[in-house]
Amino acid sequence: MSLEGGCYCGAVRYVAEGQPMLKAQCHCRQCQYFSGGAPNMFMLVPPDGFRYTKGTPKQFKRSDIENAVTREFCAECGTHLVTRRPGLAAAILKAGTLDDPGLYGKPKMAIFTIDMQGFHHIPEGLPSFERLPPR
Repeated sequence: MSLEGGCYCGAVRYVAEGQPMLKAQCHCRQCQYFSGGAPNMFMLVPPDGFRYTKGTPKQFKRSDIENAVTREFCAECGTHLVTRRPGLAAAILKAGTLDDPGLYGKPKMAIFTIDMQGFHHIPEGLPSFERLPPR
């Protein structure tokens, strides 16, 4: 499978090749900041199959948090594209940045529901976890 996408202004583009390893929605407080309040719809894609084809994203990593994630976003328009988590062999790709977000399909689970807001929605029957699911 090959997915293409990029930022709102078009300055940064990417391709993600390979089968997504997970599709989920995250309700953590950090994702709420980046989404503007909604849960973050994401997919885990193989890191070797993900590459930028145009532009270079800016990166941000909090220095005051142990094992902080690195956020990659367009320096021009601010679109959050990818998150990289230490120890996770995947790129966390934001579904809304796909050229065709419909290719995302449906999430397979909801995570970090402990931070969920009253206006968030989890589809009926979707497995939900207060934090990360057990491994």
